[in-house]
Amino acid sequence: MQQQREINRAQAEQLAVALSARGLRLVTVESCTGGLVAATLTSLPGSSNWFEGAFVTYRLSAKTRMVGVEPQLLAASGAVSEPTARAMAEGALQACDADLSVSITGVAGPDGGDIITPVGTVWFGWALRAPEIQCIQTAEMEFPGDRSAVRVQAVNAAIDGLLQILN
Repeated sequence: MQQQREINRAQAEQLAVALSARGLRLVTVESCTGGLVAATLTSLPGSSNWFEGAFVTYRLSAKTRMVGVEPQLLAASGAVSEPTARAMAEGALQACDADLSVSITGVAGPDGGDIITPVGTVWFGWALRAPEIQCIQTAEMEFPGDRSAVRVQAVNAAIDGLLQILN
């Protein structure tokens, strides 16, 4: 996988058009990206028409308190896992009035990784309210590079996943 060093602004603009055309509102719930998806999207003019808000749930306690991820799930599966990404995406929609969510949880580095979950491992969840809240897709990706490169690649992957769902 080629390392991306810049956020794909054109892709973010495509997402804005797609959300606007469908009258949908998006919420993000981010851990290792620390709100970088939200910052990218809200830098676009008119984002208040389709961007509901963001949760930055960096610590386990924030995942529990802000978007309702059960402590038992975190203890059993860990923060960087498919069940946690799924619960974050669904919990974000339960906590607000958005129609679509993306969750990101991973290990950006340089520390924190291990043999099972190395630095660069990121889990994503995408959920819809249609009309019931359900996580419709999850994905695990491994990104090369330093902390900044992992975060940028995660932002681009999150936005790409949203575009795939909308298209």
